[in-house]
Amino acid sequence: MRRVVITGLGVVSALGTGRVAHLQGLREGRSGIAPISLIDPERLMVKIAAEAKQFRGEDHFDRPQLALFDRVTEMAMFCAREAVAQSGIEFDEALGLRTATIIGTAMGGLHTLDENYHAVYHEKKNRVHPLIIPRLMANAPVSQITMEYGLTGAAWSVSTACSSSNHAIAQAFQLVRSGAADAAVTGGTESVLCFGGIKAWEGLRVMSNDGCRPFSKNRNGMVLGEGAAILILEELERARARGAPILGEIAGAGMTADAGDIVAPAVDGAARAMRLALADARMAPGEIDYINAHGTATTMNDRTEAEAIHLVLGEQAKAVLVSSTKSMHGHCIGAAGALEAAATLMALGEGVVPPTINHDQTDPAIGLDVVPNVAREAPVAAALSNSFAFGGLNAVLAFRKWQG
Repeated sequence: MRRVVITGLGVVSALGTGRVAHLQGLREGRSGIAPISLIDPERLMVKIAAEAKQFRGEDHFDRPQLALFDRVTEMAMFCAREAVAQSGIEFDEALGLRTATIIGTAMGGLHTLDENYHAVYHEKKNRVHPLIIPRLMANAPVSQITMEYGLTGAAWSVSTACSSSNHAIAQAFQLVRSGAADAAVTGGTESVLCFGGIKAWEGLRVMSNDGCRPFSKNRNGMVLGEGAAILILEELERARARGAPILGEIAGAGMTADAGDIVAPAVDGAARAMRLALADARMAPGEIDYINAHGTATTMNDRTEAEAIHLVLGEQAKAVLVSSTKSMHGHCIGAAGALEAAATLMALGEGVVPPTINHDQTDPAIGLDVVPNVAREAPVAAALSNSFAFGGLNAVLAFRKWQG
């Protein structure tokens, strides 16, 4: 099996546009959650979100592109450009044939869908723009990235709710490791912050109206966010040969299904995914220094995830640093795992573990060091990043620090 490294990263989030802004926000423990401003919140019950307020598609794309791009595609394309630029990778015809493009998104072009349902049902319009389907389809981001760079290898979109990005990255990793591809453009993108999208999430009764407090005893729900992150994966020797920057190594992946409840998480499914990731990476539980938790700040999810971590790591669980960066950038649904991969790479590469902010009441049922409120400097040689989705679909990635 070949080794797989990350050579480029691009990010858009509520913490800023570009990976530098995103990672700086994580270091500072800054919250991107604020009153909703991108749409009129008057009829909303939940009036806070983690909006990528600094990101404007018109700043990065021309009018013909904007006619084709939903916001979810705009963010993915920006991140792909940033990741490719950092990587320095050049996609000639031969490499294009050997590059996989796999992008996760749970909802696809939801802004386009919402706007056009309003036009048809409320405004009684009988015709819509001819490019509506190319804008809203879930594979629009991956298709636009392939066309931007001439990537003619395997390409598809992944939709597994909140695990979409981790599933996408895991599949891309497996293709490169197996030799089916030499490189991959992968990650996730999501923007559900339109009126219909927020209303749908309100119906689940899992959202907080006053903040995101993962693992804190007074947690009362998740906060929606939007954003994207794209990673460039390459086979190690190829990356070394061209002198590429190496941000970290993906060492393994574990994927499971709870096969239980459509919304309630199961300890067993989460624990099995973590164990499979460790086994795939040939890591012992005692090697893990940091876990980027799914950590949604709902009562059930955080308790279930903590129990799974204790089951997998045993006594070592008390020593491992565990944080939920959703406390800062919100729950970005299909893009969550990709944004959290960026945070994990920061911990590995810089030895800076992002905090779980808004943590003001210790919950004895959690029993973990959740890096409360302030980032912590600590050596991190190996890490896990957890994603556990509605529908009981789990994906965990195992990372190693690049040692040179």
